[in-house]
Amino acid sequence: MVKKIYNIITNVLVIFTVIVTALLVGVRLIGFQVYTVLSGSMEPTYKTGSLIYVKKVDPKELEAGDVITFMLNENTTATHRIIEVIPDEDDIDTIRFRTKGDANDFEDSSLVHYKNVIGSPVFTIPYMGYVANYIQHPPGMYIAIIAGVIIILLTFLPDLFFDEKKNKKNSTDDRVIKQG
Repeated sequence: MVKKIYNIITNVLVIFTVIVTALLVGVRLIGFQVYTVLSGSMEPTYKTGSLIYVKKVDPKELEAGDVITFMLNENTTATHRIIEVIPDEDDIDTIRFRTKGDANDFEDSSLVHYKNVIGSPVFTIPYMGYVANYIQHPPGMYIAIIAGVIIILLTFLPDLFFDEKKNKKNSTDDRVIKQG
């Protein structure tokens, strides 16, 4: 009975770990980039602390009303709604976007060059960004690593001990049969 409960608990932990890993890392394999919403500028569309999953888009297909994730500078990304597409007067292939956060009263102060567009959010998971941010920086990173090691140990160690007991029992049974 104890082994059955133990197996259920470890299976739930493993499944939870696999799901969280897939949501944070695995989606990158199919072309998504994952970002945490750090401000309320896009509420209620994207709540603070949510994870947004961004898929690359062709900037030439974007139009007013679309939401984009873009580089503000080399260290900062933002996700805002396009309110106007502005073609360059000198180069027809160059476009810029005037953007605004849904919760902001004013449009953003600078235009977004099409090369700074990362993509467009496809879906979001509320509050999961808090978890992602926590495990990306110490001490959360250390806790996540330790939790992973513990889950691995909880999953495999009992099998080793139970197999040893079976092997000892079988070898004892073999000796009894050989002697008898």
